[in-house]
Amino acid sequence: MGADKAGSHFIAITDPGSKMQQVAEADRFRHIFFGRPSIGGRYSALSHFGMVPAAVVGIDTKKFLDRTQEMVQACGPSAPVEENPGAVLGIILGTAARSGRDKVTIITSPDISDLGAWLEQLLAESTGKVGKGIIPVDREELAAPQVYGNDRVFVYIHTNHATDVRQDAKVRALEEAGHAVLRISMADTYDLGAEFFCWEIATAVAGSIIGINAFNQPDVEASKIATRNLTSEYEKTGSLPAEKPIVEDDGIKLFTDAKNAADLARAAGGDKSLAGYLKAHLGRIGTGDYFAVLGFIQMNAEHEATLQAIRHAVRNKKHVATCLGFGPRFLHSTGQAYKGGPNSGVFLQVTCDDALELPVPQQKYTFGVVKAAQARGDFQVLTERGRRALRVHLHDVDAGLATLAAAVQKALG
Repeated sequence: MGADKAGSHFIAITDPGSKMQQVAEADRFRHIFFGRPSIGGRYSALSHFGMVPAAVVGIDTKKFLDRTQEMVQACGPSAPVEENPGAVLGIILGTAARSGRDKVTIITSPDISDLGAWLEQLLAESTGKVGKGIIPVDREELAAPQVYGNDRVFVYIHTNHATDVRQDAKVRALEEAGHAVLRISMADTYDLGAEFFCWEIATAVAGSIIGINAFNQPDVEASKIATRNLTSEYEKTGSLPAEKPIVEDDGIKLFTDAKNAADLARAAGGDKSLAGYLKAHLGRIGTGDYFAVLGFIQMNAEHEATLQAIRHAVRNKKHVATCLGFGPRFLHSTGQAYKGGPNSGVFLQVTCDDALELPVPQQKYTFGVVKAAQARGDFQVLTERGRRALRVHLHDVDAGLATLAAAVQKALG
């Protein structure tokens, strides 16, 4: 098309006065849709940020918003609390969290499987702060009831026409075993807007019961600052600050801060192997804790399958809730709860060498350096907050993941 016409094939959705607006105007984008600055990102699904892409992919937005309007009215201030879906859901989640059931396990029917990722951000980033919070658990495969502790609430969201029979049977088994299960049924995917609104109200209500401000995210900024400091260091010196692994075994390096290193060395005893340190790290998981895998590696089906196998192995052995996130994406989602929420997480961060280094325009550093700085900055904040965290660095990603998975299995016995 040529540089002068390329912009006409793009639209932008951005807040007024943003850098994105400047780029869109300079490159003569076809159109700019402005968001409302008063709406926080995770509450913006029903604003231009969600509805413009919905229109582009062919959703009947009038039908979608008409359905949503019914929920808006049902959750309005004039509705009695006991008949207000958002208030009732929020009261259940907030009260459950205060009584120790602070892990919300999200189960979705296959046609709305990605709803969990949205709920994960909404719940974690809104409630996980000042040492409190609700920890969302997404994409954890359902297992037998005895695998789960009494720190969970299961939320089963499904459309009426796409119920998975096997999934339904597993949920029923959880109910019959006495676990806390909430069922939310939708006529079809056009009810998603109503669920967005209901959950946004519920999150604010739950936050008030827990005793936090559901509309800020103080610990997201902490990771950004640490990352900027590291990239600035690279600009000055041409390298990130040197670091020394606490152990190097089978092509894998382990890193952590001094306190975690001392604790792990003591627990590992004479076994200073990869499996020995992993056994010591996973041995720190106690009742009511959760285990989170933070993968700063390419997000693809193969990598996800291996990391999922690791999380499920830990879940099945330790009977604790498990989370899996890919970085840097999770930093604006569950990352807030990991750093600002309850100190009940045990973290395994996975980083790697990059096979290809792409330069960032007008900067000395590459995209690989940015990714490494984001991972190290986030890990730094985790350890500064006293979190139990271990970083696994892989030289060769595929071979390293296979080695790591085998070492985890050995560590779990």
